[in-house]
This record gives sequence, structure tokens and C-alpha cells, in this order.
Amino acid sequence: MSLTLKVWRQPSADAPGTFQTIAAKDVSTDISFLEMLDIVNDGLEARGEEPVAFDHDCREGICGSCGAVVNGQAHGPQAATTLCQLHMRKFNDGDTIIIEPFRARAFPVVKDLVVDRGALDRIIQAGGYISVRTGAAPDAHAVPVKKDDAERAMDAAACIGCGACVAACPNASASLFTSAKITQLCKLPQGHPERNRRVVAMVRQMDAEGFGSCSKHYECQAACPKEVKVENITLMNREYLRALAGLD
Repeated sequence: MSLTLKVWRQPSADAPGTFQTIAAKDVSTDISFLEMLDIVNDGLEARGEEPVAFDHDCREGICGSCGAVVNGQAHGPQAATTLCQLHMRKFNDGDTIIIEPFRARAFPVVKDLVVDRGALDRIIQAGGYISVRTGAAPDAHAVPVKKDDAERAMDAAACIGCGACVAACPNASASLFTSAKITQLCKLPQGHPERNRRVVAMVRQMDAEGFGSCSKHYECQAACPKEVKVENITLMNREYLRALAGLD
């Protein structure tokens, strides 16, 4: 099939950006969206033009590296799918596809579709880990965990940190990402000793990075490729108030 791509081109963070119209011809419906961009880039390079810069790594929907807004939707039109797992069969011959970077003040554009998502790393560095000695794997297996808590922790741990929740939120909130990490740890006994310090530090770092507050639009949940639920945000808010009150 033949497509018309309108791709955001921005040579650097300080340079102005604009959309470039690129014709993509003979696109197989069996290839992925990123493979389509690879072919487009081959054509640009063959003509002596600058290829489109975009993030990617594992291309298996696991690492969270890829990400762009396709026709107004983070990761494109297919629910619960990362951009690298989106296939061109989801589009029609003759379509015009608009491709933009994830847009948020805390995600400055580096080049074209590449944004700096280091703010999410700094939220993790603020407290999204367990620093106390919790033993080896056999010790973890010996600690009983309620089934509901284990499942809640596992569901939250599915977050791959791609930032689609931020890009989809009208307020560019990172609440779904941050709350998933907090839920993952606070629901397990190994995460309890640093529970209060963790939630306060991570929420304050999230605010310091310039993310907006949760605006309760649920767009984050709709865009999440791993279907992380907004109920984690409720738990984060409860944990935050609990920590400020000094409750154990």
C-alpha cells in the first residue's frame, strides 16, 4: 500500500520543528511500524537526506524504548500495543499518517521523534527501589504474600516506563507511571520498611520534574501498552497522605 507520512522533524532541542511530508510506497501490511520507518529512512538516505530519528531497542514490546504519537494516539491506534508491535495492517492504502514525538514539558525533544525521558529515571532514583537487605531468592519464596497483594504488585510491575501515559494525559501527568512503581513495592513485604520515605520522595520528584497533576481523564490508562490501571493512582495518593500523617 502507499501512504503519506507527515513526520515531525526537529534537528535539535533548540531548533524549531515542522512537519515533513514523505511518501511511503509499496509498504507491506506484514511489517511493523518501526520497520516501515526503517524503509522510509533507507529511501531518505539514498536521496542524501537526513533519516528520521526515533527511539527503539528490543522491538518486542518489553523495553519501553520506542514511542511516538501516531494520528494523535500514543503508540498508535491499537490498544495495549507498543509502537514496535504495531503492524501496518492496521492502516489502509492511501492513508495519511501523522507522526509526532511524545509531547510534555518534562520530555524535551532531542531530535525528530526522540525525546528525553530521563525525568522518569530520576523519579525511580528518588525512591523506586529497595535498599535494605531482603535476602536471596529462597528467602523471598519463604515470605508469605497474600494472593491479592501479589497479583496487584505483578500487575503494577508490568509498567515498562515508556511514558505513553504522560504523552496521552492532557495535563502531562506522570501519576500512572509513578503510582505503578509505588504499588509494585508497597504491596510486597520487602518494600514495607521504606514505604513512607519512598512515596514522599517519588511524588516530590515527580512534581519537581514539571509533570502536571492527575486530571482524571483516564487517557493514561487508555494509552498504556501494558494496561496498567488508574487504581494505582488512588493507592499512591492514599500512601502519600498516610506517609505525611506519620502512620506506619
